[in-house]
Amino acid sequence: MSHPPCRFCGTALEHSLTDLGVSPVSNAFLAPSRLDRMEPFFPLHAYVCSECYLVQLEQFESPERIFNDEYAYFSSFSESWLRHAKAYVDAMCARLSLNEKSFVVEIASNDGYLLQYFVGRSVPVLGIEPAANCAEAAKAKGVESLVQFFGRETARQVAASRGKADLLLGNNVLAHVPDLNDFVAGMKVLLADTGVITMEFPHLLSLMRENQFDTIYHEHFSYFSMLTVARVFRSHGLRVFDVDRLPTHGGSLRIYACHDTNAAQPDRPAVATLVAEERAYGLDRIETYAAYEAQVKATKRDLLEFLIGAKRAGKTVVGYGAPAKGNTLLNYCGIRTDFIDYTVDRSPHKQGMFLPGVRIPIHAPERIFETRPDYVLILPWNLRDEITAQMAGIREWGGRFVVPIPRVEVLD
Repeated sequence: MSHPPCRFCGTALEHSLTDLGVSPVSNAFLAPSRLDRMEPFFPLHAYVCSECYLVQLEQFESPERIFNDEYAYFSSFSESWLRHAKAYVDAMCARLSLNEKSFVVEIASNDGYLLQYFVGRSVPVLGIEPAANCAEAAKAKGVESLVQFFGRETARQVAASRGKADLLLGNNVLAHVPDLNDFVAGMKVLLADTGVITMEFPHLLSLMRENQFDTIYHEHFSYFSMLTVARVFRSHGLRVFDVDRLPTHGGSLRIYACHDTNAAQPDRPAVATLVAEERAYGLDRIETYAAYEAQVKATKRDLLEFLIGAKRAGKTVVGYGAPAKGNTLLNYCGIRTDFIDYTVDRSPHKQGMFLPGVRIPIHAPERIFETRPDYVLILPWNLRDEITAQMAGIREWGGRFVVPIPRVEVLD
């Protein structure tokens, strides 16, 4: 068997983190007219590089196919994510003294969920977004958007036409990049001499420590620790000088980077502290990664045992949400309408569609109050507080919430 090369350092990927079988692309929702057609399934096997410890998937589907005009994820349908975005804008304007003379660029700007708040402060912005339907929604919010993938060439074009960025940001995009070196090199090109980069991404330490294997899906090509991401940036003349730990997506990092020649941004202690914590956990030892899969298999057994017991007791179970992570979980566990009658989602772009692979129908949230199920399985478990507050009315008929990660738990 030949081993694919690491997308950062080129080392052959011989070590497995976890093998989740085969699965469709996580956001390839099915219209009713496509239910009689074949779906493509691809291996979902996460490897770890023994040289740089980058956890990654082999690429099977191109970004052009994933982020097309039918891309179904719109950031603005999560109220907590909008609050997170606004708080970020307020903090960056204060920290970097951004004003009407500044230039802010967001890579993978989606539907303008974040840049709209800079626009409201009269800060010039540009969104770079590959999904045309999301970019159109951003433009409707007054957010100038370029429909393009980001890399060296796009960076050169923007730098020549608009100038370089005082703040260059990306939320949950670094993991989506198959050509990691081209992407980070592009940030180097587009960043102003005294500019700052911020990147947010789920933290590999949380994925492993909190058993968040369902965040592994085909759109996420890479999974980062601070150890690895700092090395990637350093190889392209960028220095990670600070980091925030965030509760989003079950535990994320927001790293701050600048040109390695920028003495105005000294290294903050938070970086060294986090690196020490990762080393203490064992993220610089291949043995740590080899032990991970056992807990993934245990969670699959526990979830199936709960669902089998509930159905044997005559209980009804539905889902809440249609996130990518939910599609990984359901396909890995083989959970279809024999266990979950339907799921709901607030996004009208998903309602009336079917989940890929398992083909569970997606309805509007009101359906839950019409059918009064016994259990509601929260698939976007990272939003459990937001969802349990929105849907608190299910307790009127004795309905209960269930979360699958980090362990199967029925909420009181």
